[in-house]
Amino acid sequence: MHDEDRKSFKRALEGVRVLHQDKVLPHVNRPLPVPKQTRRDEKQVVADLLSEDFTAAEVDSGDERIHFRPGLQKTVLRKLRRGEYTISAELDLHGCTVPQARTALIKFLSSVRHSRHVCVRVVHGKGRGSPGRKPILKNKVFHWLCQRDEVLAICPARPFDGGSGAVYVLLKKR
Repeated sequence: MHDEDRKSFKRALEGVRVLHQDKVLPHVNRPLPVPKQTRRDEKQVVADLLSEDFTAAEVDSGDERIHFRPGLQKTVLRKLRRGEYTISAELDLHGCTVPQARTALIKFLSSVRHSRHVCVRVVHGKGRGSPGRKPILKNKVFHWLCQRDEVLAICPARPFDGGSGAVYVLLKKR
């Protein structure tokens, strides 16, 4: 600073007095808000969403497994079992490993949740290509779907839609 600038500055400050108070805090640059709880909730949902340790209220009559939320009208379940709802989306899990199927199911349900799909079909296969020719994905997919809040009902597909190798899934309307 030049000498003349200093003199000019001092002249400008003549008559100014210092105020002593401790009520005004200096400005602090705060970080942008981060939705920490939302992120924790989303991680917890993914962790809990498709866990292996889940028991659902379901009807198991031999090869036919049905799941429905309490309060769902029997006529709605009957329509689903008869295939009277239009299938608006489908996920085919043939050839997927369990981790691949879980990831694909999460992505599929996430994508259909944001659209206006009401009824979807998930094809898990009959297990004929599995060791021991037993359906591995069938039970896992059923339990994973039971854990989802947006799933109202699950029932086996009709024979021409995959039979015991697929399920109809009725979703909550958005």
